[in-house]
Amino acid sequence: MKSVAIKGVRSFEIKDIPEPEKEQGKVLIQVKTTGICGSDLHYFELGGPVGLVMGHEYAGIVLDNGGREDLKVGDRVTALPISPCNKCEACLRGDIHYCAHTWELASGLSLENPGGLAPMLKVRSDMVLKIPDNMSFDEGALVEPTAVCYHAVNLADIKVGDNVLVVGGGIIGLASAMFAKKSGASTVVVSETNPERGKRAIELGVCDKWILATDEKVMQENMGKYDKVIECCGNSPAVNSSVALVKSGGIVVLVGVSMAPINFNSISVVMQEITLKGAIAYTKEEFAKCIDMIANKEIDVTKFISKKITLEEVQSAYEELTSGTSSSIKILVDPNK
Repeated sequence: MKSVAIKGVRSFEIKDIPEPEKEQGKVLIQVKTTGICGSDLHYFELGGPVGLVMGHEYAGIVLDNGGREDLKVGDRVTALPISPCNKCEACLRGDIHYCAHTWELASGLSLENPGGLAPMLKVRSDMVLKIPDNMSFDEGALVEPTAVCYHAVNLADIKVGDNVLVVGGGIIGLASAMFAKKSGASTVVVSETNPERGKRAIELGVCDKWILATDEKVMQENMGKYDKVIECCGNSPAVNSSVALVKSGGIVVLVGVSMAPINFNSISVVMQEITLKGAIAYTKEEFAKCIDMIANKEIDVTKFISKKITLEEVQSAYEELTSGTSSSIKILVDPNK
């Protein structure tokens, strides 16, 4: 079957890979929609692992239930792409996202388990969740990134009346801003280096204003202004601005993923007793809750969709998303075209 695989630095290739075979304990899925994730962009820019078929945000139809009796052929599903061991202390207490093995065999993030940039994939049966008939496959593919944001905002412990800053205007930043508003924040501000994305944040109605992260005067005016900061970029400037802009005693949640060490001003954290929290993935309960919220129309994630493309257009979409000038938020892929 046709897939898109990493060929090298900032380079993909259209590649034929074997169709996944039926296997007990694994659900075989026909992928209808796959999302391009911000973390995928890191692999694209690093150029590896060579041969990796990405796509860990997806929704589709069950082709084989792998022995899971409550699933049948034709069911509409999405899945947590992770691979927890279900044996360690973290897994046994329900924190499967803490498991040391969670990402080893993750679908779309490991060479062993190709992801949704192909028309079929196979995923652990215990990670599969049904989506209702009133939820589109595009919405189903957005459950995974939405759950990331829901988890981050839960960690931020936002109270009614809080002033909240979200650093980064990609899908994770904007959905986090959406949840911050939903949690009762009185003011939600998005910080962005790309004016096009800053403007989109306002147009989508997820924040009250946006500020230009490269404007030193504006950043100075916002020093120590926010009760909670959610950092969604994963680089040193973003983390340092998060620490500088949060109030004394405030909370900074680090959601952005970095493949390199980050340097930040730790003296500010110490002297102002700032709480730093890392946020990785989500709990299974949070993932399921996001399905319910989308299905019940409590949140609208379709507004983040910029366009839907074919496998042949994946290379140009990744180039666009790493350009620093695009207004696109979430690009979806139909792997059957």
